[in-house]
Amino acid sequence: MIDDPLGPLDPQFAVAFRRDDRRPPCQLYLISPLEVGGNFPDRLARALDAGPVAAFQFRVKNVNQHEAARLAEPLQQICAARDVAFIVNDSASLAKRLGADGVHLGQEDGDAREARAMLGPDVQIGVTCHDSRHLAMEAGEAGADYVAFGSFYPTTTKEVKHHPEPVILSWWSTLFELPSVAIGGITPANAAPLIAAGADFIAASAAVWNGDEAQAIRAFEEVLR
Repeated sequence: MIDDPLGPLDPQFAVAFRRDDRRPPCQLYLISPLEVGGNFPDRLARALDAGPVAAFQFRVKNVNQHEAARLAEPLQQICAARDVAFIVNDSASLAKRLGADGVHLGQEDGDAREARAMLGPDVQIGVTCHDSRHLAMEAGEAGADYVAFGSFYPTTTKEVKHHPEPVILSWWSTLFELPSVAIGGITPANAAPLIAAGADFIAASAAVWNGDEAQAIRAFEEVLR
């Protein structure tokens, strides 16, 4: 676990935090399953047509860049037709190859400054910051367009070691204009506390793709209202 050099948040201080209504309403950030072939393009179109989605993250593992680009092409077209930002996970070089709207970097996926130099000023760059205020501030200083905290809840999507409390979203939104994304095990049933705490985006994957995607999107829409 990464130690936060700023120390833990004071629980008494946390009580003072609540969502700043001057910030834009929280939006849905959709993350793909690892399997995006077969009928997945149809499922993605159905999901995006069911309710508002701000961004879609293309996340595949253990495939070469040529195959990843082949899989991404129809999904990118579906997103573009619906004005949904297409974000590539982990790889700035793949984002550049695709002309993607953005890239999401883990802590081991390179520096935001390097990605900015490669991708230019208009591409959105997000950085995973786990449960660390220090990493989030470093990402902001490096030019990231958003920071991601998590995992807030248990998840089977990926192995996680970091479990922040929702108050980190409140702390961030109170002090910084840069948007935050809440990630990890988020469902329509447990999203409300994260929205109330100040998340600008909530990320969802298994909650959508492990069932009826259109129904799940509509359920998230109800919570986000």
